[in-house]
Amino acid sequence: EKEPAVRLSLDEIAFAEGATRRPLAESIADANDFIAAHRSWIIEGCYADIVEPLLPYSEKLIFLNPGVETCVSHCKARPWEPEKFESSEAQAKNLKNLIAWVRSYECRTDEYGLKRHRELYDSFSGEKYEFNDPSIYCS
Repeated sequence: EKEPAVRLSLDEIAFAEGATRRPLAESIADANDFIAAHRSWIIEGCYADIVEPLLPYSEKLIFLNPGVETCVSHCKARPWEPEKFESSEAQAKNLKNLIAWVRSYECRTDEYGLKRHRELYDSFSGEKYEFNDPSIYCS
């Protein structure tokens, strides 16, 4: 019988307390430990610098790319994330910054930008899918 996939959000391993980014090597080591501990897994997140060294272990790559305005709408509709914010008010105070960050997606050249995500997707030689319509992957 097939084991259900276990999910890892890269947010969980990318940041230390607060909004401080952990050393990249530590995040990659944690991701590798996660992969080693689970036969079937899903890793999600926008951290190209963490994802890239994991690609050799990946059977499938799914690129959710619905466009900036859809992402902004999703940000506005996001429920409180207690694992990230001490209160819903604290999360709401961060919304303006989050939306500005999302709106810069298409022009950024860092590990969070479309250019880097496109490079990873294009370089992946395994089974891969790009979805631009959230109705296909959201229920």
